[in-house]
Amino acid sequence: MAAKRFTKMENKSADDLVFGKAANPVEYGFGVKLGVGEVVPNIKVAPAEGSETSVEGMVATCKNIAFSACDRAAAVGLPTVQIEQEHVAQQTKSREISAKTTAVQIEQLEELHDKYGTKTSLMSTIADIREEDMGGLRGSDFDVMMDESFEACAENGTSILCVETIGGKVVSDYGISRGDIRAILYGIGLLGSIDMEYMWTKISDIASHHDCVPGGDTDCAQANTAMFLGGGLTSKNVSHTLAAVARAISGARSLVAVECGAVGPLKDCGYENPIVKAVGGVPICAEGKNATCAHSDLMGNLACAVVDCWSNESVYNREEMGGPTPGVWLQSLGYECALMNTATQIGTNKQLRDTYVLADKYRDPQGVILAYDNAYKIGEAITAEGEDIYLRSRAAAIRAMELINEAVDEKRILLTRFERDTLDSTMKTYEQLPDDKDKFIKTCIKRYGRKVKEHDPSQYEL
Repeated sequence: MAAKRFTKMENKSADDLVFGKAANPVEYGFGVKLGVGEVVPNIKVAPAEGSETSVEGMVATCKNIAFSACDRAAAVGLPTVQIEQEHVAQQTKSREISAKTTAVQIEQLEELHDKYGTKTSLMSTIADIREEDMGGLRGSDFDVMMDESFEACAENGTSILCVETIGGKVVSDYGISRGDIRAILYGIGLLGSIDMEYMWTKISDIASHHDCVPGGDTDCAQANTAMFLGGGLTSKNVSHTLAAVARAISGARSLVAVECGAVGPLKDCGYENPIVKAVGGVPICAEGKNATCAHSDLMGNLACAVVDCWSNESVYNREEMGGPTPGVWLQSLGYECALMNTATQIGTNKQLRDTYVLADKYRDPQGVILAYDNAYKIGEAITAEGEDIYLRSRAAAIRAMELINEAVDEKRILLTRFERDTLDSTMKTYEQLPDDKDKFIKTCIKRYGRKVKEHDPSQYEL
């Protein structure tokens, strides 16, 4: 199917955005409904090291993960539980492992549902094992392996198909590491969007032939790289204003999945998801303060504000003092979801949403632009240029910078000289870029074709 671009917002106002509710709800798995009032916990556990060396080892560890999660869900009375099976490369490369690990986890989830009435589901996140400079993004052996893995998961009962695509990463990595903001716009906004359309047209088609839904993507490979390198308040490896700009651009990029048929929940580590939800109205998965097992961020509370499926980040499958990690981290997620769901039931959900936001909104420029009110404004900038993937990505970046400047002018946030200089120079550069997409592409191919040897424009049909 051809991508259907968003030229208007699915939500009428920013205040429509709140956790547990979405303009376009989705139903999947064993009775799970997202977007109708309930926030669902999503537990994500990495296979034990060494288990990936054999089919038997992978199947055993995935069964153990699902059993431990389901056992704890029953013990503490969680009404709904979602397991995410985020593939390691060995899993995606083997159709047999993809099939068997999916089937064994679905078996555990179905048993929990049948025995206790718990609503359950499985999200299968296929690993993007393609490499632009080794086989290419389109038609390579790795590309075919991914297609086969999607098919195997769908055929064996998964509820949701997801992926974290890497299109444009070789260019954006160059840009992030050197502060080259043209490369970031080209890598994430243009190349990333083109590759997303290629991948999500296929994923949505596979889902349509099976009893599962096409979930969504995340710009983990690019915008998260900027966020992680940006680090905390004392770090200066990458400007935080640059990371905020990269995130705004990623909102336009990750929207492409929805334009190609994805219905949510979008993948959890896409911190840009509030922007996509604002535009597309789809339920989103998100992570924040319950993801500190794998990384830190400056938006741990704010990330809860408009979430529909609340997740941790990957933990190893091992024993904690409180029990197996799937159960320990699921219980923590479940308590946070219970807080949000209770607030919805007693009518204080928007107050809690605003409390989540204000806890982090002015901690960092990235929080400023991802607060739901500003995410909505960035969404409006995207839809105003909705038909052009280049212009809408640039518009998202410019609107994000304007919002940061407004927060500075209101003395809500302070910028160091380094951050101030980065923001000013980025704004000046983006405002001077050509309005013509083809002209921008031609300039970038000439520039980064020489500087980034791994970049192959033909992989994007350029």
